[in-house]
Amino acid sequence: MLLYTAPLISETQDIAKAQKVEQAFTVFDSRTSKSSLGESPLQATALSLMGENIIVHGRMDSYNESRIMIIALSSNSSWYDSFYPNRGAWGAWEKYENQEHDFAGFNASMGKVRYYSGNRVIAYEGGGVWSRYPEGGTIMVSPPEFHYNGETLTLPIMKVVGNDSIGGSSNVNINVKSSNTPVVLYPNTTRNTNFTNPLNCDKILIYINSEFYDGWAEYAETLTSTHAILDHKNKTAIIEMDTKPPMGTFPLKHSFKIGKLNQSNPEPIYNFSFSFEAVTGDASNFNSVETYVTATAGTKTLNYEIKKTTIEFIEYSDSAVGTNRERWVSTGSPNSTFVIYDDPTNKKKANSTFDLVSDTYPLKYHNKYGAEFSWDEVSPTTMTPNLTIANGDVQSLNNITQHYMKLLSQEGVMTCTWEQKKNKKINEGASTYTLIYDGGEGYLTYLHITSNELEVTLD
Repeated sequence: MLLYTAPLISETQDIAKAQKVEQAFTVFDSRTSKSSLGESPLQATALSLMGENIIVHGRMDSYNESRIMIIALSSNSSWYDSFYPNRGAWGAWEKYENQEHDFAGFNASMGKVRYYSGNRVIAYEGGGVWSRYPEGGTIMVSPPEFHYNGETLTLPIMKVVGNDSIGGSSNVNINVKSSNTPVVLYPNTTRNTNFTNPLNCDKILIYINSEFYDGWAEYAETLTSTHAILDHKNKTAIIEMDTKPPMGTFPLKHSFKIGKLNQSNPEPIYNFSFSFEAVTGDASNFNSVETYVTATAGTKTLNYEIKKTTIEFIEYSDSAVGTNRERWVSTGSPNSTFVIYDDPTNKKKANSTFDLVSDTYPLKYHNKYGAEFSWDEVSPTTMTPNLTIANGDVQSLNNITQHYMKLLSQEGVMTCTWEQKKNKKINEGASTYTLIYDGGEGYLTYLHITSNELEVTLD
């Protein structure tokens, strides 16, 4: 019986010891917050080492294992398509940092105060307390200074400065002193002209390189509309946050992005239209118009081909499914055309709005390239409504656009292109496009980041 009882007693003692240390570090965390906020510049916390060790990791070499990188990412950047699919590793940005003129990012050091007993570690880092087990992951004892309310992220980065260590069975005081003069990292147009609020990028990526990276990621996943991926090799959590996309009416351009759509909304696109002005304002110029709108995301592509003021066809394909294409064509009815508006006071001034979510514009299915494959329950390759569509079946342009755009949105940000061919009868400088949609909740709009130095000593 004693052979089994001794390890059990030892294990119970280790648990009790760890709990005492976690409690002491939680008190230290609270007092550190008071110090950094200026309530009391100098704070001390007592801790019994109980035969173990405590180290302050707050110098240059320590920061290589406890640091943060923030990147403001725009999907319009020339390097976006190269970087984004490979973003999931610490240092993924390095080849773009000094080569791309619109790269917007910065790094900051954290450091930590670390108590350890064999392979069991309890530490203060980033304004939080973390407990790491020998054969397991990280447990968050108290949350870090990482505050997100669904609109504003406030991130006071706590930078530990110091290089003390003590071991043994004595009591130790962990002393922390703050000057309460945080350095504003964001917003800060002196560092980068793009570091403004509200945010004018598409995503914020936060790389946290830390011994406790898995705990950081787990915490981030509890926040509104926040996604985290893990780079185990480099002990890094990559936290990704979408920003609020620009919506409204814009000057016509050949390429633009559409952010995520609210998948719970049956019709999340409220307005997706092009207002075209004819060259020299002559209505007859629309007779020679040939335009193309293409939306792509991941393996999915949606094409609109419009000749004159009539949709010639809409085609959808997904290379993950196969080579079949779903195809919709004009019904030939009077409603299957976009209206040209003449200025009654000037017959030579004309425009037309191509409304891609029109409820009254009908199209029919044409099985030229195969049967439909995407109208089903929600999956990575299908989207509601769950219908069986036969050759010749009719749907409104609105239903078709909503269906396919929601499918593309499953892949992330959509890239849209517009172009005209042949006679170039659209006056691009006088034309616009309008984009308004439901992107769901949890868009990051404001970002506030500071670096707060904490001088930590042991005695």
